[in-house]
Amino acid sequence: MSAPSVPTVVRRLGWGVIDQAASSLTNFVLGVVVARDLGAEGFGAFSLAYLTYAFVLSGTRGVATDPLLVRLSGPESPAWRRGVAGAAGTSLVAGAFAGLACVLLGLLVLPDSVAPAFIALGAVLPAILLQDSYRFAFFAIGRPALALVNDLVWGVLLTLVLVVLVVSERGSTVTYLLAFGGTAGLAAFAGLRRSGVPPEPRSASWWVREHRALGHRYLVENVAIGGARQVRFYALGLLAGLTAVGEVRAAEILMGPFLVMLMGVSQVAVPEGVQVLSRGAAGLRRFSLWLGACQAAAAAVWAVTVLVVLQWGVGELVLGPLWQPAAALLPPVAVGMVMGGFEIGAAAGVRALGAARRSLAAQLTNASLYVTGGIVGALVDGARGSCWGVAAATTLGVGVWWWQLSRGLEEHVDPARADVVPTTTAGGIS
Repeated sequence: MSAPSVPTVVRRLGWGVIDQAASSLTNFVLGVVVARDLGAEGFGAFSLAYLTYAFVLSGTRGVATDPLLVRLSGPESPAWRRGVAGAAGTSLVAGAFAGLACVLLGLLVLPDSVAPAFIALGAVLPAILLQDSYRFAFFAIGRPALALVNDLVWGVLLTLVLVVLVVSERGSTVTYLLAFGGTAGLAAFAGLRRSGVPPEPRSASWWVREHRALGHRYLVENVAIGGARQVRFYALGLLAGLTAVGEVRAAEILMGPFLVMLMGVSQVAVPEGVQVLSRGAAGLRRFSLWLGACQAAAAAVWAVTVLVVLQWGVGELVLGPLWQPAAALLPPVAVGMVMGGFEIGAAAGVRALGAARRSLAAQLTNASLYVTGGIVGALVDGARGSCWGVAAATTLGVGVWWWQLSRGLEEHVDPARADVVPTTTAGGIS
């Protein structure tokens, strides 16, 4: 299999960034509208539901689309089509079960301040997860432009609905979440039409069994870090209130343009890493280091830009009364994201190797560090302490990921020592 040229890799990574720009801009607009309309406490309740969605999405990717990227990255093929049907079907089934759980929690367990948001989230989770599966299907075959079109459809539709809700003064945690998920369903249908592959929920069990060597570990890995984030924010809400949750999420929104690059590159980094690995282990190490350094530099540049530019009244225009508390939290949030850039670079390398046990070990360690730092920090100094605790935890986690990458590369060179699951063959499962 011939290796792609550097310009080709950069171009495809760029498409990933552009696609994530469309997706993140949509989420940024949603966050700003909700923050301004509902205030800190209302935005805090919305954020807990939104973070739950992110947690479910991350776990579903572990068993559905992450194995698709690792095992079936390459040209479009019959194996890819069957894989997309199975991965999309798995996403749909996972969304149905998770959605039911959210509805039951809202009806039976959660307090009135957040219960309606979880009920609304439960109703739309299957549509959101299905839309995401088609995005990754396009990334797997090196056609991120199709993923971009799909996200643009979602973004345009959601923006139109948000305008209607704001103008009609009908915005609430429930209506905003229903708008978010309902427009995702329309975008999922668009992705289905472009791929020509309908989801097959009956294939979900086959897909999970076929890729259990990767999927089970990626599931635990993704759930671990997603769960850590959930625990951190739930604990912050209990210790410092929903207002603190809203303030921290507002600070994260300010880093949104950087997250465009972080998430955009991470979506296409694994398929590209698989291709780079075909030229040798040293190439993958350089690729991971270059990837991490670029992302870290972008995070630092954007944080400084925000602190300088938004001080001139733009911050209040964007976030209203949440601007000042969010700006105060931006330094620790930015430090954590700078270090997160290096972490993503190493994680992409580990996953390109198919070293699922190593990525699982790294993620479990990082999840423990994240929860500990976030909760201890919240106990010491509320929202600010939680942000600095997470920054410290992420810094330690970078070392864990790079150590795992180094060991994984050694095992790749010496198969007798390998703890590696085979990755990609061109267009099929090895």
